[in-house]
Amino acid sequence: MASRHVIQHQNGGEVAPVANNKQKNMAAERKTRRALGDIGNLVTLRGPDGKPLPQVSRPVTRGFCAQLLANAQAAAAENNKIGTKGAIAVDGALPERKAAAPKPPQKKASIKPKPEEIIEISPDTVEVAEKEKPLEKSAKKKAPTLTSTLTARSKAACGLSDIITHKEKIIDIDAADVDNDLAVVEYIEDMYKFYKSAEHEGRAHDYMDSQPEINEKMRAILIDWLVQVHQKFELSPETFYLTVNIVDRYLASKSTSRRELQLVGLSSMLIASKYEEIWAPEVHELVNISDKTYSHRQILVMEKNILGELEWNFTVPTPYVFLARFIKASLTDSNVENFVYYLAELGMMNYETLMYSPSKIAASAVYAARCTLNKAPFWNETLKLHTGFSEPQLMDCAKLLVSYHSSAAEHKLRGIYRKYITAEKGGVALLSPAKSLLSAAAANDSLSS
Repeated sequence: MASRHVIQHQNGGEVAPVANNKQKNMAAERKTRRALGDIGNLVTLRGPDGKPLPQVSRPVTRGFCAQLLANAQAAAAENNKIGTKGAIAVDGALPERKAAAPKPPQKKASIKPKPEEIIEISPDTVEVAEKEKPLEKSAKKKAPTLTSTLTARSKAACGLSDIITHKEKIIDIDAADVDNDLAVVEYIEDMYKFYKSAEHEGRAHDYMDSQPEINEKMRAILIDWLVQVHQKFELSPETFYLTVNIVDRYLASKSTSRRELQLVGLSSMLIASKYEEIWAPEVHELVNISDKTYSHRQILVMEKNILGELEWNFTVPTPYVFLARFIKASLTDSNVENFVYYLAELGMMNYETLMYSPSKIAASAVYAARCTLNKAPFWNETLKLHTGFSEPQLMDCAKLLVSYHSSAAEHKLRGIYRKYITAEKGGVALLSPAKSLLSAAAANDSLSS
């Protein structure tokens, strides 16, 4: 028993320091956990009842932790009515320092009214501040836009600055389309400057002497028939003008027999339709409209020959490209527009107009239409600016177009005439030709004879 007691006494003396070491290690571990918990914002807050408080996603800083402790103590005091001395455990350890008092509620920041601006009214100025605000808004609206700036630069580069200096004479025909993106007002002048420079590359010159079996009358018959085919399929005007251009360019580069002339016309219209239309006519429809004169294979073979001969170059400025622009510059009604197209198509049918450039044919058609419908002045500065032609430069071609108009009613080829006597086209083919141009044309014919 004595030995046992001694052993216990000895063990008891050895256990004490081990227990103290364990308590110190636990305290150190507790501090380490709290420190790591603070770093990771993973502090678990427990209320007086020992239950964990709802987690807060906000990082737990010292001030925020003190505020949470104070809020928990206040809630415990109200529920249990035992004062504000509540114990809150943080990760199982009681805080040593006192909880911070709850912060007083912050007052809402009062918005101070801006000091009113004092306007001194002198004898010279009688305007009030309220009237100045609308003026500022209107000034903002009148600020130049990017479109107007680009337009002004483009016109200045093309030498069109006279529009600004001569507002009483020249009208800006693109002013109404400034906000229309499809009108490409920023580039329209550059585009037509390019068309004017490239129109001679995409046109055919006098070629009839190189054709042994074809003459001018046969060509006129072909074009008159193509007008009716074009109307039958309800194709766009661009398709007709491109078709005539393809026919002339092919005939100018290759000799064609009389038997294949209509085949050239059909294949040219097929190519132009594929280029301009959304839905082009099918080959079997062209076979039927030719009364099966040519087979399906013959049309495709001729199409291939034309494509190879012209090297697939079909982006050319035809008279229609210039007609659309010059009619807009004319600033007239639909009757003038229909009559301009009527004269232009008469010109396309006759071989004599091939000596003139597409832009001159278009400008002459506009001039002759204004003369016929008495749209004074017949030629003005706006038209001169956009067409690039003066009135004397257009006189010869305009007289030629008016002579075609005067003889269209009695002519054997009446496809274009019948097209423009309809109400849809305003019946412009029934109008009397311009007497001034007609008499001048007759005088020139008598002198030449």
